[in-house]
Amino acid sequence: MKLLAATAALFTIAGSASTAYGFTPAASSLSTFTSSRNTAFATKSYSSMPRSSSQASSILQMAAAPLNVGIVGATGAVGKEIVGCLEKRDFPVGNLRIFGSERSAGKEVTTQFGAVTVELFSESAARECDVVFLAVDGDFSLAHAENICEGDDGAVVIDNSSAFRYKEGIPLVVPEINAEVTKGKKLIANPNCTTAIGLMAVWPLHKLFGLKKMVMSTYQAASGAGQPGMDELVDGTKSVLNGERDVAENKIFAHPLPFNVIPHIDKFQENGYTKEEMKVTWETRKICGLEDDFPVSCTAV
Repeated sequence: MKLLAATAALFTIAGSASTAYGFTPAASSLSTFTSSRNTAFATKSYSSMPRSSSQASSILQMAAAPLNVGIVGATGAVGKEIVGCLEKRDFPVGNLRIFGSERSAGKEVTTQFGAVTVELFSESAARECDVVFLAVDGDFSLAHAENICEGDDGAVVIDNSSAFRYKEGIPLVVPEINAEVTKGKKLIANPNCTTAIGLMAVWPLHKLFGLKKMVMSTYQAASGAGQPGMDELVDGTKSVLNGERDVAENKIFAHPLPFNVIPHIDKFQENGYTKEEMKVTWETRKICGLEDDFPVSCTAV
């Protein structure tokens, strides 16, 4: 499921006005990304210009200008999907840089933008980019995201983790709904995959009729736990089908996943919901501008 979340993050900088969901995003959302496409930026290299805070989201408006794009965690499942989306969407990548750990550094990744050698991550190197995607865990994002985007010469950072989703002043964005909140911001949070997908259907109904409450059920894929989760599902399924085990072994998931459903994703909260379920509640309220006590109930399996 997080693979879909990575795709949603790309919409934040691509300026897409897709009507695939049966409605056209509001003009205010589109104007954030389209107003500068035919300006002088098309003939002037953006990398030579200062990046003040007020100009930060202008990077996101210039789909016609080549951008220096960095991806941290590109060798993981989510990072690979980000690279794939950049390729499929013909995103204007002037230079693609991939950052990783000591274990990944030095490896070569084949992309449509050419062969890219994985660099050992450093904040100073990431700051050389125009836009940086963080496909990493929350602890990493908390340690580095704000440093990467700090100051006039920092990059715009799009964070795929939950680290900044609920922080005051950090926009939590589904572009077809609230792209305008990115104006003047250099750190943008990407919502949980369930929230992003669900709200694409719910938002136009809310605009037309107004929501009174929302009840959601979500049935999630092993990919929500990244590559290790997918591997555990595949290996466990093989072990049962081959007769090696009656019940698959589990290390990543709370219980064996093959031939099973688990109504337990992330930790249980004091109110009896899991954190995965509460993410939908918290994020729906923030993205849609709803009251803090607006009734949302989610069941995640």
